[in-house]
Formats: sequence, structure tokens, C-alpha cells
Amino acid sequence: MKIRAFIFLQIISSIIYAQLNLGKQLQFANELFDSSNYFDAVTEYKRLLFFDDRAEYSWEANYKIGLSYKYGGFYDLAINYLKISELNGNTSDEIFLSKIEIVRCNLLRKTIATAFRLLDEIETDYPTDEFKDEINYWRGWAFMLNNDWENAAMEFSKIDSNHELKTLCMTVEENKYSIIFAKVISYLLPGSGYIYSGEYLQGLLSFGWNLLGGYFTIKAIGEQRIFDAFVISELGWLRFYRGSIEGAEKSAESKNMQIANQAYNYLKNKYEGIKP
Repeated sequence: MKIRAFIFLQIISSIIYAQLNLGKQLQFANELFDSSNYFDAVTEYKRLLFFDDRAEYSWEANYKIGLSYKYGGFYDLAINYLKISELNGNTSDEIFLSKIEIVRCNLLRKTIATAFRLLDEIETDYPTDEFKDEINYWRGWAFMLNNDWENAAMEFSKIDSNHELKTLCMTVEENKYSIIFAKVISYLLPGSGYIYSGEYLQGLLSFGWNLLGGYFTIKAIGEQRIFDAFVISELGWLRFYRGSIEGAEKSAESKNMQIANQAYNYLKNKYEGIKP
């Protein structure tokens, strides 16, 4: 009887000792992670997982490995470990955290369509108001990174009508140039699309070349030099006319990109909220 009791106590002691060691291993790995020593943290988390027979720390270790790879810029590896952490989540909050981090990794690696799909799935799985703001927040980021500022503003307004990012998105949208309008007015008056987008010199030059080409074409027709009129119109006037329309479109697109890049620079360097 005493031998059995002794063996039982030895087993219990071994289990307790092992778990205490695992706890210390987790603490050590977390200290490395918190000090941004991500490479060594990954090694220690993986060592923890190797000895964690009961998978007690499986969610946290895989989650932190995923974050470590994410902070190191290895987004594909990060997603792989975050998916493992999602499968090993013990609570709905843990699973939600894993899912959201996967979305953020997709935003960083610019797989925006996948991010939208995942957010729709999360919204279906978590229909309560508790998670709605965060889902809307990252969907707003997905729209911003997809250069869709109007829909991004709508998502942020669901969180707060005065949300800082809603104001930013509305400013970008209001400052953007209409590409369709630039093309239409260029059809009506060559060069006007350039002027609309702020390219005044280019607009005046385009108008001048078109005016000159039209003048020589009409003059040739008036002098019954039909062949000359055809050559001038095809090689000169119509070329400048089409170029004015295409150039106005490109000019408006370029200006819109500059406006968007200013917003992205603000998000990168000055925005103090949570980023992907």
C-alpha cells in the first residue's frame, strides 16, 4: 500500500513539476516577445509546444508565434500559425482574436479580397454587438487599402459619426477628381480636362495643338485639298484630340493617386490608432 502511495505521489509530483516548468517556459517566451526579440521568442514558443503534451498552451503559443512572424514581415507563416491558434482556441474571444489577426495579415500582404471574405465570415460567426465595431473597423481599413474611400467612410461612421478615419476618408473622397468628368469635358473642349485637374500649361498646349490642327484641316478642305485634309486630320488633329482625352484621364488618375498617397502617409506616420 505504501509503495503504491509513493508511486502515486511521484507521478503527481512529476506532473506538477512539468507543468511548473512549462509555465516558466511560457513566461520566458513572453518576456522575449514583449521585448520585441521575436526570433528567439519563436524558438522558445516552439520548445514549449514540443513539451506541452496536454496542449494547455497551444492557443497562446501558436498565437504569439503568428504575431512574431507578422512583426517580422513573414505574413504567410504568420497566417499558418494563427490558423492553428484559431483551431486551438478555448474561448470565443481567443478564436476571434486569431481570426482578426489573420485579417490584419491579409491587409498587410495586400490580399484585400481575402480580407473582405474573412470579415464577412467573422460577422456571420459573431453577430452580436460585442464584436461589431472591430469588424467594421477592419472592413474600413480594407476599403481604404483598396482605394475605396467612400465605402471606408461608411464603415467608420458605423462606429462613430465623428470617427477620425471617417473624416480622413471623406476628405480624400471630396478632394478626388472625377475621371469621367475630365474625359467628358475633354471631348467637348480639348485641353479642358487637363485644366480641370490642375495641369494648366499642359491644358493650354493641348488646346493650342488641337486648335492649330483643326485650322489646317478646315483650311485644306476649303482649298479642296481633300487628301491633305485627311492626312492632317489623321496624323495631326485627331491624334492631338485623342491624346487630350487620354491625357486628361491619366492626369486625373495621377492626381487622385497623389491625394490617396497623402492619406496613406498620414496613416503610416501620424495616425495613432490601431493599424494592421
